[in-house]
Amino acid sequence: MKKRLAIFLSGRGSNFINIHKNILSGKITNAEIVLVFSNNNDAEGIVYAKSNNLPTLIMDHKKFDDRKKFDQAIVDELSSYNIDLICLAGYMRIVSEIIIDSYDNKVINIHPSLLPSFKGMNAQQQAIDYGVRYAGCTVHFVDQGVDTGKIILQDVVDVGSDDDASSLSAKILAREHILYCKAIDLFCNDKLCVVDDKVIIG
Repeated sequence: MKKRLAIFLSGRGSNFINIHKNILSGKITNAEIVLVFSNNNDAEGIVYAKSNNLPTLIMDHKKFDDRKKFDQAIVDELSSYNIDLICLAGYMRIVSEIIIDSYDNKVINIHPSLLPSFKGMNAQQQAIDYGVRYAGCTVHFVDQGVDTGKIILQDVVDVGSDDDASSLSAKILAREHILYCKAIDLFCNDKLCVVDDKVIIG
């Protein structure tokens, strides 16, 4: 059976759109998107999802007293979808243990740095400020920390002397689109295994 994917996003959803196109083209195999979730009613990614007849769910986090109540409501809604994998694709919320515990090693994210370097927001600017020669992106399982989860895949880009945060972001995003889809394909074909807090591929 195909793995059932839920995509979480808050904005334009460029990684989501790329994931969807790669599923349609067969570059990601054994996968189907069964839900696109957003905390933002105006997210461009939701517009794309609806135009492609993908099921959507929108919940405004501002209507909840705290993060845990919001995440519990999400988990309650997801229960009927039989989700195998949650892919964070520009989801601008820190996921609490409510979701992590319910989907242990089934939530993945892509971050625009070579973790564990430059966690959190504005990773590309952090890299520029630090003067690194190489940057990149990391696909990782999500845990209760911020960008601290077990690393699945990484890719590297050169940082040129004339790069700024914008140009570096563009370089990294092109690699993100390839790397995230590769990681999802590995998961959906049972090629990822967590052993002693490390991800084994094969």
